[in-house]
Amino acid sequence: MRILIAALALMASACSPMTEQAPDASGPAQTSEAACAAQGGTLQRVGRMQSVQCVIAYADAGKRCTDGDQCLGDCLYDGAAAPGTNVSVGGQCAPTSNRFGCATRVEDGKADATLCID
Repeated sequence: MRILIAALALMASACSPMTEQAPDASGPAQTSEAACAAQGGTLQRVGRMQSVQCVIAYADAGKRCTDGDQCLGDCLYDGAAAPGTNVSVGGQCAPTSNRFGCATRVEDGKADATLCID
């Protein structure tokens, strides 16, 4: 009988709510409005799931580039049709930190594969 009571007590304690841990402050979804504004950004709903993330506008948006190292964000191909991979191209510095949508990054003067993020 004591074993049955002990087993029931253990099962009941397993159903107790766990204490909540502090969220990871490094993730974009965890950023507060004040912390986002301090980085020069605004909280926006982005992507298919419309998650709230801090989107930062880059000061070098639209600057000509041939590599992401020349930009605050990514260097993006700006042509009308996506080139093949490894084709020599130029691009422009990304306007914001929002990576949703389709984009072709430019690295070392060459186009990467086009990536679409929902």
